[in-house]
Amino acid sequence: MNVVIKRMIATIPVVAACLFSSVAALAETEQGSAPSHRKVVTIYQFESQVPEVSPRSATDMFMTALIKTRTFAVLERQRLNESVYREKQLNQRGMTTGDVANYRLTGADYIFVGTVTEANATASRSGVAGSYKGLGVETSGENAEIGLDIRVLDARTGAVLDAVNTRKKISEGGVSISGVGSFLRSVTGKSVPGGDVSVAHDRKEGVDKALRESIEEAVNIIAKRWGR
Repeated sequence: MNVVIKRMIATIPVVAACLFSSVAALAETEQGSAPSHRKVVTIYQFESQVPEVSPRSATDMFMTALIKTRTFAVLERQRLNESVYREKQLNQRGMTTGDVANYRLTGADYIFVGTVTEANATASRSGVAGSYKGLGVETSGENAEIGLDIRVLDARTGAVLDAVNTRKKISEGGVSISGVGSFLRSVTGKSVPGGDVSVAHDRKEGVDKALRESIEEAVNIIAKRWGR
């Protein structure tokens, strides 16, 4: 009887180690995969009515913003031929290990479609110009607006479940100074070498920055309404 008890006691560390390894492996698996309760979404290529914005870039920005929220399980649909399909073909030909060729793609719960709607360069313009003793100063400003329209579709029925619209201003302004040499001569009575120059400065909030801000705002709204 004592021998049996001793053997049972001796196996306790081994059993404990096995249990610990199993729990650790399960935790690692859960951390490495998207939680099953996340809504599965995908994005098809955006449309753009703005020459400065390419549809592919706008789509990539939107997908990146969605992934960063960690609210949705995001599916790739734009570059399947360049990535997923190619990997499946290699596996089907026996050129890679595993069995990914046997699996179908995951279906989406929601589909996001979007359009970059406007960049109104004539929304607002302002400027001031003047001169004093040959020194010319001119300022200018222009406010444009970029809009983003997003629709949320039910992948099963095609029904439009929601729509989100955001707008951001693209501010462009500048100041130019000319006739510096003439001004210095009028003040000092002397010619200043290198003084006859023109100085210009431009400040612009680019279309890219405005679009990113608009996308981030839209994604935050969508995540609150349709996320987990």
